[in-house]
Order: sequence, then structure tokens, then C-alpha cells
Amino acid sequence: MPQLRRCVFMDRDGVINRKPPPGEYIRTWKEFTFIPAAVDWIRLFNALDLLVIVVTNQRGVALGRVAHAELQRIHDRMRAHLGEAGARIDDIFTCPHEKDTCECRKPKPGLVLDAARKWNISISDSLMIGDSASDRALAISCGLRFVPVAEGQIIDDLVLTRAPGELGDR
Repeated sequence: MPQLRRCVFMDRDGVINRKPPPGEYIRTWKEFTFIPAAVDWIRLFNALDLLVIVVTNQRGVALGRVAHAELQRIHDRMRAHLGEAGARIDDIFTCPHEKDTCECRKPKPGLVLDAARKWNISISDSLMIGDSASDRALAISCGLRFVPVAEGQIIDDLVLTRAPGELGDR
């Protein structure tokens, strides 16, 4: 059996790029603005041989405010820009659904569990970087360590979101 991999799961809006105002969505690449520290973080995670996977709710698709094809273009451009800066995102898992209609919308664990299956990830050896209560709740539900951030700054110490001895602690 292949060795399990460690991963840094990252939210997108508010972690990698500037978050739009409440109730609004990043609809085009022109509205996407990187948070500079995120590029450096991703380069560091790559150097440490950690997978970097984005897990993001994109309800704007369900509401018809963002076309699915445009969301894909934004993600393609994001990855290309990061690549030019020497940073790599290994994969992006997106929930384009309306609230309470699926198992993948954060804080439900669907996106993380799908990524773990696809990439052979050790969830107990991985962490989540996010800026919202749903990101923290996702981390707790999956047994991930959680790093809360705001606009490129860590706002608290690394948070152990599970009790020692759970989910494979050594």
C-alpha cells in the first residue's frame, strides 16, 4: 500500500485571495486579488513536500452569479500565476451547490474526504488553513489541525481541533 501523504488544505477566498464583501462573489479574474503571503506559504508547503489542496465553497455558481466555466478559468489563472511565482496547488475541490443540498459544502467533510481518497492523504497528519467558522468546523469534523488566518496573517496559534489519541495520533 502506498504511503499516506501529508496535506495543507486551504480555503480560497480570504486565504489565497482577498475576500469579496458579504453577499458578493469573485465573478471574474479581474476581481481576483492575491494575498501576497499566501503565495509565500504555498511555496513553503511545496518545499516541505506537502500537498496543497484548495477546498472552497462557491455558492455563487448555484445562485447563477458565477458561471461554472468562469470559475474554472479563475482557478486555471490562479494556478498559472502561482506557478510563475514558483508555487504549486496540487488540486482544487469546489462545492458549487446551494446551502443544505449536498455533502460537500463546508463545514461538511465531503471535499476533504474526496481529496483524501484521490491523493492518499493522512488526514490526521494534515491541517486546514481558513478564515471562517465553517473552515474551523470543517477542520474539527475531519480531525484536522486548524490555522486561522485573516488577510495573510495568522490570527491565533495552531489550534488542535481534536483530542489527543483520536484519529491516529502517535
